[in-house]
Amino acid sequence: MSEYFGKEVPKLGFGLMRLPKKGEEIDIEQVKKMVDLYMDAGFTYFDTAFVYTGSEEATKKALVDRYPRESYTLATKINAFLMATDEKACKEQFFTSLERTGAGYFDYYLLHAFMENNYKKYDEYHIWDFVKEQKQKGLIKYFGFSYHAGPELLDEILTKHSEVDFIQLQINYADWENPAVTSRANYEVARRHGKSIVVMEPVKGGNLANPPKEIQKLMHDYDPTMSYASWAIRFVASLDGILTVLSGMSSVEQMEDNLSYMKNFKPLNDKEQEIIKQAQKIINGFSTIPCTACHYCVDGCPNNIPIPDVFEAMNKQLGEGKRIQAISDYKKAVEGKGKASDCIECKQCEEACPQHLKITEYLVTCKKELEE
Repeated sequence: MSEYFGKEVPKLGFGLMRLPKKGEEIDIEQVKKMVDLYMDAGFTYFDTAFVYTGSEEATKKALVDRYPRESYTLATKINAFLMATDEKACKEQFFTSLERTGAGYFDYYLLHAFMENNYKKYDEYHIWDFVKEQKQKGLIKYFGFSYHAGPELLDEILTKHSEVDFIQLQINYADWENPAVTSRANYEVARRHGKSIVVMEPVKGGNLANPPKEIQKLMHDYDPTMSYASWAIRFVASLDGILTVLSGMSSVEQMEDNLSYMKNFKPLNDKEQEIIKQAQKIINGFSTIPCTACHYCVDGCPNNIPIPDVFEAMNKQLGEGKRIQAISDYKKAVEGKGKASDCIECKQCEEACPQHLKITEYLVTCKKELEE
């Protein structure tokens, strides 16, 4: 536990972005079990967003309708560029989120996914003032923003908006020095401004739950009982100034694993920190596509290309040399949907990508390698 804003906040947050599904629908019964395990272990921080399809409604069914409001804290987000056609539509997201969740108020409220090409929308739509108004009314306790750009812009925004209570950053050991994500530099800027940090993508969209074989060996040789995901989450939870670490859990098993080492959290020791440094060196030598499968790129694709699934298939070849499996996975991914070769290079996907990936270039590679 860490104390922020005058109360204890658990180090593990339940990210509600990648909830388990039955077919195309969220598996509410499994989510209820996950919520119960999480709450029974003494954890309380839940994170959703207006643009996470079905997530706010699932939060109501699995959490809000089943637990006293004062027993948990809930975070959600307002998005000025996805699904917001104008200022009125953007502001309406707040009230829709209140209705969907039935929460009555939000403990934490975020301006969502700041990037170089969209952050000015929040000024244009007067969202900063709108959120402060809701805070004055008691409908928001604390507000901040989630961020996917570089340290210079972050410093500029935090200087201009020093009133924010916290910030949400993508931090994990793989992206610590990644020039496209700048985890370390952004972390240092936030701390220099005295801001508490909520960590997102600590396992990099699940990629660090199944790292390259060399990294698996390093970690397994040190302690075969520790999951690979545990190394990633404990790495960020060991940093100073962390409000909580969000884990986007998709199954009861993942919840049980996270609780096993976060219930009585112990920071990484010196030997474990050294193993992480070795893992970072190994990752820097790989050429896989660093997609976190957030799916922000998919909704705007005019040809319905399942971009994260295509990249996941391609990484079977790039990271593991499994060409036959890569081709097989690719065929399954694009069945009834757009292929990599259907890309018209409109670059809507690149504008939406929090990782700033050159998606159209990667799709050309996928076309060459995976389409027979």
